[in-house]
Amino acid sequence: MAKESRPRKLSVYLYIPNIIGYIRVLMNCFAFYICSSNKKLFSVLYFISFVCDALDGWFARKFNQVSTFGAVLDMVTDRISTACLLVILSQVYRPGLVFLSLLALDIASHWFQMYSTFLAGKASHKDVKDSTNWLFKAYYGNRMFMGYCCVACELLYITLFLLAKNQNENLTKIVMEAAKQNSALAVLLVLLLVGWAIKQAVNFIQMKTAADLCVDYDINKKHNA
Repeated sequence: MAKESRPRKLSVYLYIPNIIGYIRVLMNCFAFYICSSNKKLFSVLYFISFVCDALDGWFARKFNQVSTFGAVLDMVTDRISTACLLVILSQVYRPGLVFLSLLALDIASHWFQMYSTFLAGKASHKDVKDSTNWLFKAYYGNRMFMGYCCVACELLYITLFLLAKNQNENLTKIVMEAAKQNSALAVLLVLLLVGWAIKQAVNFIQMKTAADLCVDYDINKKHNA
């Protein structure tokens, strides 16, 4: 009996990555549904969903269940959830164009990177070993460093969402007042801003590098025609 039950137990584990991915989607849908009525619960659910992204990848690698669908589902879930939060922040703070610009950069950089990965025949958009930019290689080559930047970015957006009391808040004023009132929060904001700034720099480098690759692909295609 023990020998028969073990394969069944393992087979259940094989579905964990996809189950986590679907739970993330449902969790984000509910989180954004209650974002205006319960900001704290929204922030908790949003961050749990973000953490589940790492768990999803860990289980997928552990049980050899890495798939194209899973990778795309994770990226789409990440991009949509971050995009929705940035749209909300653009309505809460002024100038809202700051957050809309960050949204455009995030989507454009990842879209270019995914498409250039396809053109280059690579298995993952995180494969940047042939890049000449040290920051770009350090970001995707070190999971701890990338994790810090991603967590800092998301936590910064969540913190800004929690700090806002009314609509059309002045972004600089709110951040400066919060930092003056709480020294621990000031240190946290600095740490988050550093990680956020690095991630935005990587997004810009990623977009430019991927765009250059697409241009080179077209040029080579014309020469070989």
